[in-house]
Amino acid sequence: MSQKTTIRMTLNGQVITTEVEPRQHLVDFLREDQFLTGSHLGCEQGACGACTVKLNGKIVRGCLVLAVQADQGTVETIEGLTASGNFKDLQQAFLKFNSFQCGFCTSGMLLAAAELIEQKPLATREEVREWISGNYCRCTGYQAIVDAICFVLEERLAQVVHQS
Repeated sequence: MSQKTTIRMTLNGQVITTEVEPRQHLVDFLREDQFLTGSHLGCEQGACGACTVKLNGKIVRGCLVLAVQADQGTVETIEGLTASGNFKDLQQAFLKFNSFQCGFCTSGMLLAAAELIEQKPLATREEVREWISGNYCRCTGYQAIVDAICFVLEERLAQVVHQS
């Protein structure tokens, strides 16, 4: 039996201190200990993107990061980002373009798309496709997902131009 390790992090804006098993993955900690089930376990090898969360401002695969690696860090899940309202337009575009079916990949896709929009606001359609290529979707064929992301990019750009 392994000894637990105490960690402290800011999780979705709340500072928490808790004990974790040293080898517990971040996504398992979030789902099982914190009851934040928006991130999913898929391949458990970092390939599918279903477990995507933000750690210290960057998206990571929660199945490849140990919870102890988030000690003293900031973790944001789909639940926290949804509550912030910062990408409500992206969520609405996913609805408008029917960009999800079963929903298993949706949280990872939204987090990847939000990071893309933040880092590359002038991304081309091909850049969008490349950016989300690490997130698997077995239902939609990606077209609707790309359409939704491109729509938000165009809308945000139009807002900037309009404000100028």
